[in-house]
Amino acid sequence: MIALISAAIAPGLALLSYFYLKDQYDSEPVRVVFRAFILGVAVTFPVMFIQYVIEVEIDFSNMIFQSLLTYGLLEEFFKWFILYFFIFHLVEFDEPYDGIVYGAAVSLGFATLENVLYLAAYGLETAVGRALLPVSSHALFGVVMGYYIGKAKFNQKRYLFVFISLILPIILHSIYDFILMSSRHWIYYMVPFMLFLWWLGLWKVKKAHILTDAHHNTNHI
Repeated sequence: MIALISAAIAPGLALLSYFYLKDQYDSEPVRVVFRAFILGVAVTFPVMFIQYVIEVEIDFSNMIFQSLLTYGLLEEFFKWFILYFFIFHLVEFDEPYDGIVYGAAVSLGFATLENVLYLAAYGLETAVGRALLPVSSHALFGVVMGYYIGKAKFNQKRYLFVFISLILPIILHSIYDFILMSSRHWIYYMVPFMLFLWWLGLWKVKKAHILTDAHHNTNHI
């Protein structure tokens, strides 16, 4: 059991540590990042319950609609809700890059509990695949969401970027699940999609650093 829990938790903590350590200025308080992570964990159960109800009550004939409603919209909305209503207004959120740290924390909290439950059901042999796909993808959806939340907090076009912070992760997540559900040869589509997702996430990290540099330079003029 200890080995299973360790294997389930390790990928999320490793990815969160990576994005946390990429903060070039004052690192976020660990207690606040941990709280964001725990909020992500806490929202997993209501999301899974709603997903169960949707799958029982709705007979999906369209996989695009199923991947959008059941996974992309539902999961990303709940994570966005936490990020915007519980994290966005914190005084510790004081530079654009912080959005990526908190976005990754919330998403990886969700992904980590989901991973624990999945490995408990299907065994340790699924651990590597789960780390490479669901856990990594959740982290990157969180990075994209957090980038636009960070941009929203320090930009006059706040509501535009808040909107993008919700819509873009929903689209990316829906594409991810549509690939998984739509083809027996999903791996041939998933590999280039994950490469694109990593490129996008790391590009957003780089852009967030540029925004954060500009933010600090402006404040020190």
